[in-house]
Amino acid sequence: MHIGFIGLGNMGSGMAANLLKAGHAVTAYNRSPAKVAALAQQGATPARTVADTCRGDVVQTMLADDEAVENVAFGPDGIVASLPPGGTHISSSTISVALAQRLTAAHAEAGQSYIAAPVFGRPDAAAAAKLFVIAAGAPAALNLVSPLFDAIGQRTFVVSEQPYTANLVKLSGNFLLATVIESLGEAIALVEKAGVDPAGYVDILTSTLFNAPAYATYGDLIARKSFEPAGFAATLGLKDVRLALQAAEELTVPLPLGSLLRDRFLALLANGGGQLDWSAITTLAGRDAGL
Repeated sequence: MHIGFIGLGNMGSGMAANLLKAGHAVTAYNRSPAKVAALAQQGATPARTVADTCRGDVVQTMLADDEAVENVAFGPDGIVASLPPGGTHISSSTISVALAQRLTAAHAEAGQSYIAAPVFGRPDAAAAAKLFVIAAGAPAALNLVSPLFDAIGQRTFVVSEQPYTANLVKLSGNFLLATVIESLGEAIALVEKAGVDPAGYVDILTSTLFNAPAYATYGDLIARKSFEPAGFAATLGLKDVRLALQAAEELTVPLPLGSLLRDRFLALLANGGGQLDWSAITTLAGRDAGL
C-alpha cells in the first residue's frame, strides 16, 4: 500500500519505520527535515509538502495536538484539499472529540474516508510494533487499512463506526494512566519517607496487587526518578487531561480527579517541568512530603 505519513516524533518515527518493514511504500513529511532524512535511509520517500504525501491510498498523521493536526488537514494545500476522492486519512494523534467530528465531516464532504486510530503505548512499543490501536470508522475503510494496523501494533480494537469515539476512548485511557501516576507518586512518597526503598516497594506492588504494564513502567520511572528524556512530555499530559475534561463537560460527566490532575500538571509546568516525562508530576508528592 502507498502511504503518506506525517509526523515523525517519538511515536511516529517508529510507526513509519514499521510500515516500511512490512513492505508498504511510505512518503514521509515532518517539520524537521533531519527526521525525514533518517527515515529515508530506511527506504521512505521524502515529501517537501503535506500535499506530496497525499498522492497514494492513505495518509496517516501522528502529531502532538489539535493545532498541529488542523495545520496539516485544512487549508488549500492540506490533506482534505489534496487527498483524492476515495482516499483515506488515518489520524493516530490524541486529539479532541470536537476536532475528530470536524475532520469526519470535512473528509465526508470531500468524498474521502476518515478513520480515528489513536494508540496506547510509549515510544519503545512504537519502535517494536507493539502498540494497541483503538480504531473507529466505516467498516469498509477499516477493512482496507487493517494491514497497516497489523504492521504497527500487536492488537487492534474497533470500537465504533463513529471516529470520534476512538478519541474519547484514548482520552479516557490517558486520564486513567494519569491517575495511576499520581497515586503511585503519593504512595511511594509515603513509604519512602519511612525509609522504604522505592524500587523495592514498586517490586512488591507489581509482584502482588498491581501486576500490570502501567504500574511496572511508571513505577520504575518514579522509583528511579528517571524523567528525562521524556517518553511523553508533561505538556502533552496536561493537554490530554484538559481534553478529557472538555469531553466530560460536553457529556455532563463529572471528573473530580481530572480537575486535580489538571492542577498537578499546571504546578509542574509552573516550576519548569513541562518537557519532563509526564510521570514527573510525582515529584510534587515528594516535595509536599518534605522529601
